[in-house]
Amino acid sequence: MAHSSFHLCSSLGRFCIQHRQLHLSVRRTEAVIISGRRLARQIQREAKVDVENWVADGNRRPHLSVVLVGDNPASHSYVKNKTKAAADVGITSETILKPASITEEEVLDLISKLNNDDKVDGLLVQLPLPEHLDERKICNAVSPAKDVDGFHVINVGRMCLDQKSMLPATPWGVWEIIKRTGIPTLGKNVVVAGRSKNVGMPIAMLLHTDGAHERPGGDATVTISHRYTPKDQLREHTKLADIVVAAAGIPKLITADMIKEGAAVIDVGINRIQDPVTGKPKLVGDVDFEEVKKKASFITPVPGGVGPMTVAMLMKNTIIAAKKLLKLREN
Repeated sequence: MAHSSFHLCSSLGRFCIQHRQLHLSVRRTEAVIISGRRLARQIQREAKVDVENWVADGNRRPHLSVVLVGDNPASHSYVKNKTKAAADVGITSETILKPASITEEEVLDLISKLNNDDKVDGLLVQLPLPEHLDERKICNAVSPAKDVDGFHVINVGRMCLDQKSMLPATPWGVWEIIKRTGIPTLGKNVVVAGRSKNVGMPIAMLLHTDGAHERPGGDATVTISHRYTPKDQLREHTKLADIVVAAAGIPKLITADMIKEGAAVIDVGINRIQDPVTGKPKLVGDVDFEEVKKKASFITPVPGGVGPMTVAMLMKNTIIAAKKLLKLREN
């Protein structure tokens, strides 16, 4: 279908009419690529102001302690990003390195000491841990008030009850991307691909819960898929979804034929693969980015999407922890 538009111009006192045909069949523009880095910088600027105001009121700077076990290169890279971000916003930090051979009892003893150290506001144990260490037991050993990862069972329970709690940084980062980008959630259909207790499940909780509760949610209708969801069934769900959050850890799990026109796509996946062209390792998400962006309205890239937001929300959690601990000490 074609529509006419007219452009009126004047030349030497005479008016001429230029006629153009605007063809509405032309392919619509590609998705807006959401810069997680830009949003993270915005949040870190907010955090820096918060820290400076906190210090100006006579309080010491918030302090983050990170326990890093073993020599996993990815974990070391993540921790480096976290401590750099802390320095950027005015939070002091330390990384406590321990060998992969450390016993569970030794890790629990270290956590106990940090829990009881009044100079430590935020505490996290970088995951994953070596196989001989019980991640759930170790996460639950961190004081809930210092649990900036939001993994302690008390913080998880409070989140599930729509109460204020320390939110897990990656799910909170996804929620902030959606809110700050202006993507509507109320009454919308959402598919979360992935049901991990640290990412998929909390994202689903934040998006489907009541926006009028103590910890406001997104009021969306959420479907969660997992490893036993048949691919054709997953496709039926995603084709109806206004928002698709991919958090399964499977490269190209979400392809263009699975997305409806105009859907928002948030890619939480971080997968290291070998580039078929260069032969070098590279990071990709769970979404076939190049093809999906032709149909989506919004999309996050990997890298540069959810990753930087995770670090930014961790800084916010450290500030929250410092303020909460001061109140506890005053009471």
